[in-house]
Amino acid sequence: MTDLRHVVDRTSLSQGTRDAKALIPRARASLPQFIYTLSLAFACLCLDCRKLTAEPAPAPSPRPAAIESAETLYDGGLKPGWQDYGWGTHEISTGPARINMSNYGGFILHHDPLQARYGGLSFRMLAPATFGNFLQVQVVNGDDKSLPTIDVGPERIRKLPGGWADVYISWSELNPSSAPFDRIFLHAKTNVAGTWVQFDKIVLTKFDPKTAGSAAAATASKSVSLQVNCKAPGHTISPYIYGIAGSVRDTGGTARRWGGNPVTRYNWQLGNAYNVGKDWFFENGKSGHYRDYLAENQKANLASALTVPMIGWVAKDTSSVGFPSSVYGPQRAHDPHRPEAGDGVRADGTNIQPKSASLTSVEAPPEMMQKWVEAIRAQDAKTGKRSVQLYILDNEPALWNSTHRDVHPDALTYDELLDRTIRYGTAIRNADPQALIAGPAEWGWTGYFYSAKDAEAGVSLRPDRRAHGDVPLLPWYLKQLREHDRTSGKRVLDVLDVHFYPQGNGVYSNNADPATAALRLRSTRALWDPSYKDESWIAEPVRLLPRLKEWVQQNYPGLAISIGEYNFGGEQHMSGGLAVAEALGRFGTEGIDYAFYWFEPPPNSPAYWAFRAFRNFDGKNAKFLSRSVDTKMASNVSLFASRDDSGKHMVLIALNLEPTTAAKATIAMNGCGSLVTRRKFVYSSQAPAFVEEASTTARGLDEVLAPYSINVFDVELK
Repeated sequence: MTDLRHVVDRTSLSQGTRDAKALIPRARASLPQFIYTLSLAFACLCLDCRKLTAEPAPAPSPRPAAIESAETLYDGGLKPGWQDYGWGTHEISTGPARINMSNYGGFILHHDPLQARYGGLSFRMLAPATFGNFLQVQVVNGDDKSLPTIDVGPERIRKLPGGWADVYISWSELNPSSAPFDRIFLHAKTNVAGTWVQFDKIVLTKFDPKTAGSAAAATASKSVSLQVNCKAPGHTISPYIYGIAGSVRDTGGTARRWGGNPVTRYNWQLGNAYNVGKDWFFENGKSGHYRDYLAENQKANLASALTVPMIGWVAKDTSSVGFPSSVYGPQRAHDPHRPEAGDGVRADGTNIQPKSASLTSVEAPPEMMQKWVEAIRAQDAKTGKRSVQLYILDNEPALWNSTHRDVHPDALTYDELLDRTIRYGTAIRNADPQALIAGPAEWGWTGYFYSAKDAEAGVSLRPDRRAHGDVPLLPWYLKQLREHDRTSGKRVLDVLDVHFYPQGNGVYSNNADPATAALRLRSTRALWDPSYKDESWIAEPVRLLPRLKEWVQQNYPGLAISIGEYNFGGEQHMSGGLAVAEALGRFGTEGIDYAFYWFEPPPNSPAYWAFRAFRNFDGKNAKFLSRSVDTKMASNVSLFASRDDSGKHMVLIALNLEPTTAAKATIAMNGCGSLVTRRKFVYSSQAPAFVEEASTTARGLDEVLAPYSINVFDVELK
């Protein structure tokens, strides 16, 4: 089957949508004015302008004492980066913009997509008094008009000399989830007369963290009851669930994984050669040296998880290609920077059968990998420190016949996976008797149940699985390894390792429209919730973490569990950050041993701050603690609790997964002791970083959780 998790839409707007928007200014010049006015009035109806008047407006947030511009849209004229997408007659060349807002007219200011956090929108307006409360404002992203529409009533206006009004709307009201946006609408909600309305000094104001709490309190809210149950048994949280594949930077991550498709053919003897496979025209290329990687991790006090190739081939150099046009002729696509490198597909869409793996690679038997581990351990002996904490047996072997089909065109079978695991696992054990060995590093759902041969034939036929008692792949694999280890006396697997990516439409992407964002957060339930039916082609409960624990208990008790890759997409959107925080929390509550984020959280993104919630929420290395404590959660509000060995220090993390509704949370501390001190740190769609906030109530842990927020409570008890 297709590897769905590699299909990533990296654009928030389709090219067609962007092209259509670019036509609007040209249409204005080419159409007669009356046709232009009618066409854009019709466009306004398509945008449901009048329908929007029925939406209730949230209570206004307080106006800041001083307005400080973060982005100026219009001040005596359009500012750089902003375009006029408005409809109806208007004049905006110099001075205040003059807009005819009859027939539900409006002023639209467009910019390439933005996603910064602002304090609010401020502008000045001069309108006839007879118009009354005629104006509405909305932030919009492309064709998505789901963000709140705000009525501009007298409570949002400060009167100025000459009939002008100073208007302010907080960003928490306009864009409570800090979703990406590319335009701001100012439009009439009633059919006013054709008298000019003037606008000027339209700015997006700077975010002030001091106002975040009051903004949250002013938002629509619901009451929830949460509980921390210190009387229930707890368990130790593995420090290695905070792993990252790429750069850890200052996330507080604890481990790094040397992994991904290219390492399947990493040649340790050359030190800098691998093959990127299908990801980029099956080309050999230059990589970093494993010794530098391990040394860097040791210096940063990070555990290292090292992927060991077991496909049987590694790159022979840093320049060869798998399907050279000089050998195979023209192909469907070629590297634009290196035409000799083809994609291995003919123009008619059929795959080219590879002639020889030696075009790019040399044989890499288990003995070669044993020498690698021996070299690593020899270097460890010199430094006196172990440099590899976990050896991983290759990467997503069920996809080799796609990702590395130039050297492994045949679909992997049950027997081949077991055979390679035993041979390469034994080689690692021979070189390092104390090694921890993980596998099979499978890519996702079908890889847990079927072999690549089954997927090639169709899982309804599943010929390979049927030939093995119709037992799902992973349970069969574990049982066979347990029997091998018992009879041979040499253990070849210590950790069950799999990858997990949500399969719901658009989730593992940059998409951040409200429907995708909500699905992204629901998709995290596939990690743990037996009642959640996966909203994808899977269409059944995944409950991944409990399922893996059951398979281990039933087939090879004592193995640890690793999620070698995971990512829920939307890294730059609050929904993506909340999904990461939810996953990290669940890894702790479910007692998982290792987890590695793919690839790395972008700096200062919501995904980055999700890691910081658990690993450095106060900027001074304050962390989620070492023991998990049982909690009672609520719908769309998660609560994770930890404590130290004394039980007198606790750190709680509460996630509000609602995009527009605050949670008035009462957190009961059952059997935990009396509250002595508490600190509260909040990261939300309205904050650029964690902000320490004062309590919003007189009681200990009765708190307002802002929409789309990560809330950390650092608590001392007696």
